[in-house]
Amino acid sequence: MSLNRKFYERDTAEVAKDLLGKNIIHREDSQVFKGKIVETEAYFGPEDPASRAKDEKTKINENMWKKGGTTLVYMVHSYWLFNIATEGNDIPGAVLIRAVEPLEGIEFMKLRREREREKELASGPGTFTQAFGITKDHHGIDVTSSDTLSVEQGERDVEPSEIKYSHRIGVTEDLERELRFFIGDNGHVSR
Repeated sequence: MSLNRKFYERDTAEVAKDLLGKNIIHREDSQVFKGKIVETEAYFGPEDPASRAKDEKTKINENMWKKGGTTLVYMVHSYWLFNIATEGNDIPGAVLIRAVEPLEGIEFMKLRREREREKELASGPGTFTQAFGITKDHHGIDVTSSDTLSVEQGERDVEPSEIKYSHRIGVTEDLERELRFFIGDNGHVSR
């Protein structure tokens, strides 16, 4: 069962932490791709210099102002990046899914990524979308009600002591607050 809207319509950093350990599932034709979210980053509105929402609303970033659970997919360096809107009520926020531990559909992921090692399949925001077959066609989906793309409760909740923090990766200007969250001992986290 998909996480509900109430889960997403909270503080973006809290949602980013709470997504760790949850399963993301993409159903494509008869194939299912499933993985455990192991790394995320939180992005806020105009006060966040690294956010897509730092300037003005555009066709690409407008989903950050929509109801929590709406997807935001955009391209960076020839890779699609997948985000889920948070906050709601016209407050911009989104969580970038940075890395996923593959659980199901692994053989298809290996073909898509042209890699054999599972640790190389979805251990970065662009490799994750490539392995899972996520593209611009997934922009604007509501993951709280979609039949093709959802986030569900994982095997267990991640303990606070398992969560590590750092500054976001690959941004030219960042907030003082550490907004990258990851499961510290997981080998599928980006390096």
